[in-house]
Amino acid sequence: MSASVTVLPPATGAWREGDPVGDRRFVEIGPVVLESGETLPDVRVAYETWGRFDGSNAVLVLHALTGDSHVTGEAGLGQPTPGWWTALVGPGRAVDTDRWFVVAPNVLGGCQGTTGPSSPSPDGRPWGSRFPRTTVRDQVAVEAAFADAVGVDRWAAVLGGSMGGMRALEWAVMFPQRVERLLLLCSPAAASADQIAWASPQLAAIRDDPGWQGGDYHDRERGQGPHLGLGIARRIAHNTYRTAEEYDTRFARRPQPGEDPETDGRYAIESYLDHHAEKLVHRFDAGSYVELTRAMNTHDVARGRGSLAEALGRVTARTVVAGSVSDRLYPLHQQEELASLIPDSTPVRRIESPYGHDAFLIEARRLEQILAELLSL
Repeated sequence: MSASVTVLPPATGAWREGDPVGDRRFVEIGPVVLESGETLPDVRVAYETWGRFDGSNAVLVLHALTGDSHVTGEAGLGQPTPGWWTALVGPGRAVDTDRWFVVAPNVLGGCQGTTGPSSPSPDGRPWGSRFPRTTVRDQVAVEAAFADAVGVDRWAAVLGGSMGGMRALEWAVMFPQRVERLLLLCSPAAASADQIAWASPQLAAIRDDPGWQGGDYHDRERGQGPHLGLGIARRIAHNTYRTAEEYDTRFARRPQPGEDPETDGRYAIESYLDHHAEKLVHRFDAGSYVELTRAMNTHDVARGRGSLAEALGRVTARTVVAGSVSDRLYPLHQQEELASLIPDSTPVRRIESPYGHDAFLIEARRLEQILAELLSL
């Protein structure tokens, strides 16, 4: 049997106008011309900061696909989840906010306050299907305009994992003079065919959900959005984030307590995936999931820049590249390629972990060592 649902999921889990703002701040950066040539008007960026800016100590932290600007701190009104790097960012932690001014924007196309498919368009209706296609380079161009608006000319460090690593890499290539140090975690120089293949059924699950309505579902009643498709997409994705080793050790073939898989009940691993799906549909937007996944598929730092070596040769930042040895989404060889071609990079730093891609969110002790190395360069 399927997991019981006591509350119908919202049509979108996005932050909407009128919701509690939590610790967010907002900057209006005006119109942005995208790589496609289309202009996106009235772009707003939601962000959070910690520490005090002294003119040279700003650290940019860039989140992954379903992350947001809430890097550190508790969940609360307006903040649906605890900070995703709370163990690493804060007073006395690896990124010490008594020393560093930490800045974390929500990405363009996201759903936690920065302009995206769930945001109001100029006519007052949600952008929905009309939201233009964007790329990782568009995301970084918006972040650069945001940095101008908040008065940061040069980042002491740019830190990113997964999709955040794609943006961090583009920052260092597009604006080398603005990035002093660079950390690339569990991310590639370009999305591979295998990664695009894993994204494909996730996108299909959302688009084939009758609640998708071509992308124009944001004002529908609870339970009428594409939550089923988004939940399936999350189940698929989560399997790429973790490992068979972890699943076999943690769950084996055990049934979910009180259920019998031989009579339509679930195994424990199925309940675990259902739980992650249900959490996501209450805090994320299907349109943002589609938009950001499409943008990740376009990621190729060498596109239009000659060879990969020529593209990465633009990076002047002192760089540390790290990867999880068990990552089956962005395998370690992709980080080894980055480390070998970025001029001022250390050899790749290995994260020994059974947690696969999610090691960049979980393995705090190893990440403390990696961050300490970077921030001392």
